Amino acid sequence: MALMTILHHPDARLREKARPVEQFDGKLQRLIDDMFETMYDAPGVGLAATQVGIALRLAVMDCAREDGQSEPMVMINPEILEPLDLEAMDEGCLSVPGFSDKVQRYNRLRLKALDREGNPYEIEAEGLLAQCVQHEIDHLDGKLYIDYLSALKRERIKKKLEKAAARV
Repeated sequence: MALMTILHHPDARLREKARPVEQFDGKLQRLIDDMFETMYDAPGVGLAATQVGIALRLAVMDCAREDGQSEPMVMINPEILEPLDLEAMDEGCLSVPGFSDKVQRYNRLRLKALDREGNPYEIEAEGLLAQCVQHEIDHLDGKLYIDYLSALKRERIKKKLEKAAARV
């Protein structure tokens, strides 16, 4: 396994719309393992392939259960079937480090996706898992959580991230 570089806003690759995964081979399995390692190292609860510069409809997540146990999840070619209960939630992002804000998300939803072997599954998600599913699907569609904020807030965040990148 290997750590991958997480792209930061305003990197244009974060705006690419990901293409569907069609090959379920060893290369995909290594990518999934590397993405989990990168996500845990960051640390984060979700990571989309687009955040590491790979335009595939793939995301990994681990929103620990209420008992604190790890629950790794792979979402390939995901589709939200039924969104329910819109509410404002605090949100941040590994690609927009150091910032967070409230955005409107569905607190409950039904999801259809493929697992790492290409097997279809459906789940009902709520709370943090529902929020994470929406956040990662947004990445796969070339969107960031800051797109839900005012233009003024987005521009301030962009300028601060550009200034921080210039110092490195």
